[in-house]
Amino acid sequence: MKRLIVICLAALLAGGAFNYLRPGAHAAHAYVGQGLKTQATNSATGDLAQDPPTGQDQQAGGRQGFGRGGQQSAEPQPYERVITKDAKTMVGVFTVHRIKDKLYYEIPRNELDKEFLWVSLIAKTTEGAGQGGQAAGNRVVRWERRDNKVYLRSIDYSIVATDPDAPIAKAVAAANNDTIIAAFNVEAIGKDDAPVIDVTRLFVTEVPEFSPRTRIGARGFDASRSFLERAVAYPENVEVEATQTFTSPPDTAQPFGGGRPTGPAGQQQGMRTGSATVLMHYSMVKLPEKPMMPRFFDSRVGYFTVNQLDYSRDEQKAPRNQLITRWRLEKKDPNAALSEPIKPIVYYVDPATPKKWVPAIKKAIECWQVAFEAAGFKNAIIAKDAPTPQEDPNWSPDDSRYSVVRWLPSTTENAVGPHISDPRTGEILNADIQLYHNVMNLARDWYFIQVSPLDPRAQKLPLPDDLMSDLITYVVAHEVGHTLGFQHNMKASSEYTIEQIRDPKWVAKNGHTPSIMDYSRFNYVAQPEDNIPVKDLIPKIGPYDIWATKWGYAPIPGAKTPDDEKKTLDSWAREQDKTPWLRFSTADNAGSDPGDETEAVGDADAVKATELGLKNLLRVSDYLLPATTHEGESYDELKEMYNRMMGQWATELTHVTQVVGGFDSQEKHGGQAGVRFELVPKERQAEAVKFLNDNAFTTPKWAINTEILRRIEPVGTLDRIATDQQRILNSLMNNNRLKRLIEQAAIDGPKAYQPTQFFADVRNGIWKELISGPVVIDPYRRNLQRNYVELLGDKLNGSGNQAVDDDARALIRGELEAISQMITAALPRATDKTTHLHLDDMKDQIAKELDPKFATPAAAPGQGPGGGAGRRRNVDVDRNWEYYF
Repeated sequence: MKRLIVICLAALLAGGAFNYLRPGAHAAHAYVGQGLKTQATNSATGDLAQDPPTGQDQQAGGRQGFGRGGQQSAEPQPYERVITKDAKTMVGVFTVHRIKDKLYYEIPRNELDKEFLWVSLIAKTTEGAGQGGQAAGNRVVRWERRDNKVYLRSIDYSIVATDPDAPIAKAVAAANNDTIIAAFNVEAIGKDDAPVIDVTRLFVTEVPEFSPRTRIGARGFDASRSFLERAVAYPENVEVEATQTFTSPPDTAQPFGGGRPTGPAGQQQGMRTGSATVLMHYSMVKLPEKPMMPRFFDSRVGYFTVNQLDYSRDEQKAPRNQLITRWRLEKKDPNAALSEPIKPIVYYVDPATPKKWVPAIKKAIECWQVAFEAAGFKNAIIAKDAPTPQEDPNWSPDDSRYSVVRWLPSTTENAVGPHISDPRTGEILNADIQLYHNVMNLARDWYFIQVSPLDPRAQKLPLPDDLMSDLITYVVAHEVGHTLGFQHNMKASSEYTIEQIRDPKWVAKNGHTPSIMDYSRFNYVAQPEDNIPVKDLIPKIGPYDIWATKWGYAPIPGAKTPDDEKKTLDSWAREQDKTPWLRFSTADNAGSDPGDETEAVGDADAVKATELGLKNLLRVSDYLLPATTHEGESYDELKEMYNRMMGQWATELTHVTQVVGGFDSQEKHGGQAGVRFELVPKERQAEAVKFLNDNAFTTPKWAINTEILRRIEPVGTLDRIATDQQRILNSLMNNNRLKRLIEQAAIDGPKAYQPTQFFADVRNGIWKELISGPVVIDPYRRNLQRNYVELLGDKLNGSGNQAVDDDARALIRGELEAISQMITAALPRATDKTTHLHLDDMKDQIAKELDPKFATPAAAPGQGPGGGAGRRRNVDVDRNWEYYF
C-alpha cells in the first residue's frame, strides 16, 4: 500500500540477458522504488588517491579522490606486510580484512569478472535528510584485473542484443562499454593469485554512483567526518556500513522538509542548512551464475518490472522488453500439479519485534500460501523466527541472503515492502519489509474512523490486542505482496457491486475488495444492519491476488524461452473479460477512471458508496468523545481522531469528484473486443455534481459539535472546514478534468456532460443563496465562495500548471462574469450586513480577476504577494494528498 508514501522497491530498469545473453553484452541502470530511476553519474577513472581530499575537494564531493594524478601501478608488496597480524579477517565470497581504519578486499580469482548487485541504503539519517531504510540506488558491478590493477566497473543492462549471432550484437556491445567507477592498485597477492586491494575510499569518500546525495538533498561531502563502521563477509555477499557526513551551505540549502516518506513518488526531503550525518549500508550480492528464465510483463497484470531495449529482435524498432520481478520457484516434482519448491521463499521475523505481534506477522507471511497453491506450489512461502545467537552465531538480519520483516522504532506511520531484483532477469534476490512502530497508530485510527459502528470492540480506545493483531497482519500481508513483485492495484475496489460488498456471504468468501494490494482499507460502505462479521471488515488475500500469483509464478510446461510463454499468458489475461474482479489498473488512464481510486471502498458507484460511508461517519462522530476520554489524560487523542474523521469526510467526497470528466476503463490488448476507455454517462456526472453540492459544499453541521471543539481548540473550525472543502474543490476543478470535459464535448457531442452545464451546476450549488429570497450567507459558506473565486482567479491569471488555456480560459471568464451578475442581482436582497460586505468584496475581487491590469501575480503555494499569506493556496491535484503502505 503507499504513502505512505507505501513505499515498494524493485530494480525496475533493466535487462533480459536471459540464459543466452552473449558474454560481454551488458545492460542495466536499475530502477529503485515505483518508477524512480537510479541516477547514474560517471566518475573519473584512474587510481584511488592515497591522500584524503581536503577543503575544496571535500565540498566538491570527494570526486578528486578518484584518478588524481594518473598514478602508475605499483608492484605488489609481500602479503604479510599488507595484511598484518592486526587484521580482523572474515572469509566469504571475498575475504575481507579490516586493519584499523582501512578495509581490504582479497578477491578470489574465480570471482573476478563475475557480476554482483551493489545496493546502497540509508540505514540511519539525520532528521530532514531522507529517511532511514530508504534506498539510495543499486547497480550491477564487476571486478576485473589487468596486471597490477583492479577495476570496478558498472554494468549496464538497459540495452542488449539477446541474440549473440545477430549482426547488430557487435554494435550494441560497442555502444555499451562498461563504465569504470574506480581503479585500485594491487597491494599484495593472496592464495591462488587473489589480488588484495585497499577499498577504504569506496566508503569514506563520496563515490557518485553510490552516493545518497540526491536522496537527502545535500550539496557537499566532508571526508574528515566520515569513517568505516563495520564490514562482514558472507558466502554470497559482502556487507559494509560507513558513517558519512554531508553538507548544505546556507546559500544552497533547501527548505527543511521533515515529514513522512510516504508522499508522491519522487518527493524528496531537503537538508537543513549545515550538516547531516548518515549511516550508509552497502550490500554487494553475487548474482546467480545461471540466470532465471524471465517472464514478460503484461500491462493487464500488476507486476513490477525490469526493462531493456533489445536491438536483436526482428522488428522495425527496438522493442522494450519488460520482465516481471518474481522469486525463482522451481518444483521438486515438475510433473506434480502441486509440489513443494526446491527453494521456498523464506521470511524471518526480526528479533526486535514485540513478542505479542510475532504470530500476526507470521500469519501475514503465510496467508499468501493459498495464492501459491493456485500456481502449483505447496509451502512456497514460509515464516521463521530469527535464530538466536546460540542457534546460529553467524545469522544477521543485514545478511542479504535473508529476507526479514524488520520492526523499526520510529514514529513514522507507515510500512514499506522493498525488494531487490536481478536486472538481467527480474529474479527477486532479497526483500526486507520495514514495519515502523507507529503504523499501529495509523491502522488504529483508520479502523476506528471507518468501521467502529460495525465493530463494538473499536468503539473504545485503545483497541484490544486481538484486533490490533489482525490489523498488523493486514499491513504486513500487503507489504509481503510488494516483495513478491506486485504493484498496487487501485482498480480492484471498484470491481464489486455495492450489493456484493454489503453481502456477508460474498465478503466472507471474496473480501470487500478483490486485492489486498489496493488501498481499500476497511469496509466503510457496510451498514450495521448488514451484519458483516468483524473479521471480514479487514482486507485479505483476494481473487485477484490468487489469480495474479498464478499468472506470474505458475510454470508453463514446454516453454523454453519467454516468447514461448506469451500465448498462454495472453489466454490467462483474457480471463478478465468475463471476471471483472481479476482486472488491474488501466495503463495510461491519467487519473481519468473514477474506479481507480486510493482509499476507496465500492468506487464502482462512488456516489452510493460515499452516501453510505457518510452515514457511518455520522455514527462515528457520536463515539468520538467517549472513545477518547481517559481519566487524568489530555484531549490530544480526541483532537487526532476528530481531524482524522474530517480527513475521511473529504477523502470520500473526492472520490465523487472523479466521476466528473471520467472514463470507465479496462486494460485490453489486441484481439479483445471493445475500447479501453468508455465515457462515463453524462447523467452519472451530473448526479455526482449534485451530490457534491448537497454533501461537500453544504456545511457539515453534524461535525460542528461544541462539546468536542471546545475541548480541543479555541479557534480553528472555520479554517478546518474551509481547507477540507477547498481540497474537494481543487479536485473537482482540476485542470486535467476540465480538459477532459472539453474534449468529451468535442468528441462525444450530446452524449457528453457539457462544460457550460458543469460550471452552471457547480455555481448554482456554491452560490445557491443568491438564487431567490432574502440573502443570508453564513461564515462557512462565505469561506467556500471566497475560495471558489480565488481558485478560478488562479486558473485565469496564475502561472505554470495553475493556469488554464484554450477553451478553459473562456469558460472560467464566463463563470466569473456569471457569478458577478448573480451578485449584482442579489445585493438588494442581502439583509445581513456581513453578507452584504462579503458580496461587495467578491464582486470587487472578480473585477480584479477579469481585468489583467489588476490581476495579482502568481506566488508560491501558500504565499501572497511579497511573501505574505495570500491567495495562492490552491493546489492543482487530481489525487489524494497522502499515500501510505
